[in-house]
Amino acid sequence: MEQRDLKLQMRGCLLGCVVAVLFWSVATAQRYSIAEEVNKGTVVGNVAKDLGLDRSTLRNRKYRVVSSDADPYFRVNPNDEEVCEQSTSCVMNLKTVLENPLEVHYVEVEILDVNDHSPTFPGKDNILEISESALPGARFQLKPSQDPDSGPLSVQQYKLSQNDHFRLEVKEKRGVGKIPTLVVQKALDRERAGSHSLIMTALDGGKPPKSGTVNILVNVLDVNDNAPVFSEEMYSVTLKENAQIGTIVIQVNATDPDEGTNGDIVYSFSQSMQQKLLNLFNMNELTGEITVKDSIDYEENDEFEIEIQASDKGFAPLTTEKSVFIKIVDVNDNVPEIEVTSFSSSIPEDSRPGTTVALISVNDLDSGLNGKVNCNVNSDVPFILTPSLKDKTFSLVTKSPLDRERQSQYDLTIIAKDSGTPQLSSEKTINVVVSDINDNSPEFSLSPYTFYVPEGNNPGASVFSVRASDRDENDNARISYHVKRDGQDNNFILSFLNINSETGDIVSLKSFDFETMKTFQFQVVATDSGTPPLSNNVTVNVFILDQNDNAPVILYPLSSNGSAEGVEEIPRNVNAGHLVTKVRAYDADIGYNGWLLFSLQEVTDHSLFGLDRYTGQIRTLRSFTETDEAEHKLVILVKDNGNVSLSATATVIVKLVEPKEAFAASDVKSATKVEEEDNVTFYLMITLGSVSVLFLISIIVLIAMQCSKSTDYTSKYLQETNYDGTLCHSIQYRSGDKRYMLVGPRMSIGSTIVPGSHANTLVLPDRRRASEEVRHGGNCCFGEISIRKYCTFCFKCSVNVV
Repeated sequence: MEQRDLKLQMRGCLLGCVVAVLFWSVATAQRYSIAEEVNKGTVVGNVAKDLGLDRSTLRNRKYRVVSSDADPYFRVNPNDEEVCEQSTSCVMNLKTVLENPLEVHYVEVEILDVNDHSPTFPGKDNILEISESALPGARFQLKPSQDPDSGPLSVQQYKLSQNDHFRLEVKEKRGVGKIPTLVVQKALDRERAGSHSLIMTALDGGKPPKSGTVNILVNVLDVNDNAPVFSEEMYSVTLKENAQIGTIVIQVNATDPDEGTNGDIVYSFSQSMQQKLLNLFNMNELTGEITVKDSIDYEENDEFEIEIQASDKGFAPLTTEKSVFIKIVDVNDNVPEIEVTSFSSSIPEDSRPGTTVALISVNDLDSGLNGKVNCNVNSDVPFILTPSLKDKTFSLVTKSPLDRERQSQYDLTIIAKDSGTPQLSSEKTINVVVSDINDNSPEFSLSPYTFYVPEGNNPGASVFSVRASDRDENDNARISYHVKRDGQDNNFILSFLNINSETGDIVSLKSFDFETMKTFQFQVVATDSGTPPLSNNVTVNVFILDQNDNAPVILYPLSSNGSAEGVEEIPRNVNAGHLVTKVRAYDADIGYNGWLLFSLQEVTDHSLFGLDRYTGQIRTLRSFTETDEAEHKLVILVKDNGNVSLSATATVIVKLVEPKEAFAASDVKSATKVEEEDNVTFYLMITLGSVSVLFLISIIVLIAMQCSKSTDYTSKYLQETNYDGTLCHSIQYRSGDKRYMLVGPRMSIGSTIVPGSHANTLVLPDRRRASEEVRHGGNCCFGEISIRKYCTFCFKCSVNVV
């Protein structure tokens, strides 16, 4: 496009030069010739010289161009070749005028064409459809090419690429030019070539000539000119007698090189086929499969000849016929028959090897080797087939002991095989059930059982249960439970235990009291309902868990009427830190439930007296003055450390006396204190004696348990997550200038272990004094029993009872 615009500009400049020359023309006509696409400023001719005009008079005489198809600058149509289209001669006529006197002169400028365009075709491809039945000489007109050049520079000839089936003819048509025509020169065959790809070239008359090409695709249309052809010259096949209906005898195949319906093939039997053969065989008209339609017997016919045909679906169908020979082969076509003549579907698991389960008979309709039958049973069962005296009869017997608990039934597959070729066989499956006998005792899920029961349980509620199972079935597996009573001392404990004979749930008829009984042991017997019944027993160890069910008991002060109230007289001149008295208390619970803390609930003057929360000692905080009252009342609250604390209160009346009076009263009070100390010593002896006896019993039980259970069992019931092996510790604390040690559990819920350099520090919760520091002094126990988070017994412990 840019080249065409450039040529237009050049052509306009050329005509402008011609106009400039015309100003020097004379009154006669003059003709000039110039080629297109010359450069601007090219000299066309000397008009003044050629027309004989006086150049000096041209301006005064107003020489000008007056032609209707040109302006003063001789502008031309910018559409390039369209100025003269494809005319042989392209002439531009100009008329010029001179005045004084009036003269008219004509100038003709002929623009000569150059070969600046190549032939082009309308479209890249030209597609033709020609039937293969087209005869040689058939003609098909093609679209001509276009060339903007004119005359001999336009399209002059057409050429066709080398091929055997087509040639080109070119005709001249007025106003259009040369028209190409495709001519068939050799018959087409779609089956050999379904299409032909040609290239047509157009050349103009330039030197050298320019050319253009177009692709011509000729699609050959099919006609039904080929009959179906079978893939084989002769079809022969063998077929076993008694072939099943639907068996494919043979599949024939025919092809037709035509396309569409002309190449679609249908198969059928020939019209000459006998009706007997039509009853025996069937043909699929689409696939060419010949199948068995009815039973075939070798003894009746040993071969068949079938006439078949293949036809296409053309408008005038073409047909080809062929024969198929079928040879029938005699085969071993009778399978052995298995019959169970006598059968016991159930057999006891204690049956001896060799016990007969069933009698089996076999039969084969064939003769000779085809009728000789061997029989056996699958090898993965405890049964075997043994031949009997009668021919073709077998006995199914046991070959090894049976165990119903290992396998309760067997699916026996009896296999009978003849000796024919090919060998035929048949199978029959029978189900043998192994009946149960009572040969298994009940088995408990655990042995021994260990249960932990908190004291104070609800009477009548199930506290624990035992479970046993029996591998037998029905009545042989129906289990009943009862508690074994052997006449020993613990029968009184069993008197308030009841066991559900069907479920094994054990119910306590009364509440357990840890302070009365720490642990006990009994045996449960599980018995099945078989004949004779079998039984098994298991030991049940029960540990009672302590609950905080005992309130602290005030041992001192204790007045004569039994109330926790006492009077203490001290001299008025005592110094700070003087021991006024010590409140003593006792709690029957253990561990934290028995760990007592003391606190002042009521005091007349908080600045005078202080109470040690761990020892119960009451001391003076300062010296007395004259203004202090002579009598002070102190109410002390004693509470244990259980989750729900229980408490008791004691009242101490402190009287201030003069030193002489106090000395006189000391003799009287010393006698009283001796008596009180005796009472305290008595209680302490009872307590330590009880603890020692209970601990000894627990050690014996523990040793028995350790000897009767595995390591896994011990770890299951005695160890806890993150447990470090320490069941009981001696807890030391300091109050004033004295050190105390209290036996208690490892830690309470909510306590925090803070690692130290030589020992662990137990930081108590906020309810304890934050400034106090309690330290574990290490293991105090040589042996102990752990029940959940409680330390029940300690061996060889140094205990200071507070």
